[in-house]
Amino acid sequence: MRIAVQRAAFDIGAEVAAFSADRRDMGAVVTFTGIVRDQADGDLEAMEIEHYPGMTEAALTEIAQQARDRWALGDVLVIHRHGRLRPGELIMMVATAAPHRADAFAAAEFLMDYLKSRAPFWKKEIGRTGPRWVAAKAADEAALERWRT
Repeated sequence: MRIAVQRAAFDIGAEVAAFSADRRDMGAVVTFTGIVRDQADGDLEAMEIEHYPGMTEAALTEIAQQARDRWALGDVLVIHRHGRLRPGELIMMVATAAPHRADAFAAAEFLMDYLKSRAPFWKKEIGRTGPRWVAAKAADEAALERWRT
């Protein structure tokens, strides 16, 4: 399991290649990559992401461990960037490896849902009309309900 909270950009291809290398016991690798998107018709100049070092890594490790406890996973990778990011830049990546695809897909979705709503990151959108903090969304909270069984 690898958890990385970093300012630097990452290479999707290199990360997937490294994560998938020599996986003779795994039949599936599922990846998801998040991209900073401009939801305001060209108004977004950048997104600033803040976090508390140590606390953030511990929280992401706990979420990843919950996924490993719940599904038959061989490995988990979570990369999340912080700092100032522009629209179109990669913001995060999740990868799961499992003997079977159902576990890999379910675990990746679980991780995404929990990272979206529970990971301790604070996001501020910087636009032409000024900065605004990104608020929690009811839809993100609702997505967690399916995992509470």
